[in-house]
Amino acid sequence: MAFNLKNRDFLKELDFTTQEMTYLLDLSRDLKRAAYSGTEQPTMKGKTVALIFEKTSTRTRCAFEVAAYQQGAHVTYLDPNSSQLGHKESAADTARVLSRMYDAIEFRGSAHSTVEELAEFADVPVYNGLTDEWHPTQMLADFLTMLEHGRGKKIDEIAYTYMGDARSNMGNSLLVMGAIMGSDVRICSPKALWPSQEVQDAAMARAEESGARIMLTEDPDEALPGADFVITDVWVSMGEPKEVWNERVALLKPYQVNQAAMDKTGNKHVKFMHCLPAFHDTKTKVGADIGEKTGMTEGLEVTNDVFESPYNIAFDEAENRLHTIKAIMVATLGD
Repeated sequence: MAFNLKNRDFLKELDFTTQEMTYLLDLSRDLKRAAYSGTEQPTMKGKTVALIFEKTSTRTRCAFEVAAYQQGAHVTYLDPNSSQLGHKESAADTARVLSRMYDAIEFRGSAHSTVEELAEFADVPVYNGLTDEWHPTQMLADFLTMLEHGRGKKIDEIAYTYMGDARSNMGNSLLVMGAIMGSDVRICSPKALWPSQEVQDAAMARAEESGARIMLTEDPDEALPGADFVITDVWVSMGEPKEVWNERVALLKPYQVNQAAMDKTGNKHVKFMHCLPAFHDTKTKVGADIGEKTGMTEGLEVTNDVFESPYNIAFDEAENRLHTIKAIMVATLGD
């Protein structure tokens, strides 16, 4: 099937077909191989990309900047204090201004409505680097990583279990992306933290088209057996008050990814994934604070023994942010 992603926005997974997502994954793989072999050909020479960061970032910012540089483009980084977005200027007006100066706009922030408004009023492609509802660039990186470590399995043969807070951008995106791609998706969390019914319904509709197998359960014993990958994320999202921690930790403690959880997969080749940063020890300021308040000094959403083991492919996953974000820009903006 022929299709063209030129000038397309990249806002959420539901905007794309299985064939389009497959194309982006294939392009990511090709660009990664070209980068490794020294044969990469820049297709974005002279292009400019505005990076609007309402929330701080390591991987997303670096991936966009390095990907643009390697493809011959230039970026402007706007941190939370470097633009008038949301202060003196609406998203609509910001989009109309930046469209006159840049060839594309990336946004990483809280409300998904902001990136949707930017896309509505911009005359150039808009990319979602993360919002509270969706994390589509992470999904391409996750699925590329699963293909690389899937021991030859196709996407529709891969089974993965997400453990933890699933009423989040990662929970939403992993449920929907797996449904689009035909995978075996297990979402394991307290029912109160499942994706919304609207997201579940959208995932089920796409699963009917793709043949995906979808499970939502509160029981790790049901979700883990046979999983090829066990995935988690931080238990409290960026920006949530510290008061939330104790309540959330008590609710999610049974969903910690530890050695017992990995053993329950029954898969000697199982791998662990995390979009990072991860609270697996107390060597960071936040990690130390959490450990002191909760007594969980060996890790929060994942224990340190799992994180520092051969199970962990989170750093391969982090690198793949570069190659998949590059693919998005090349597909939508490249010559």
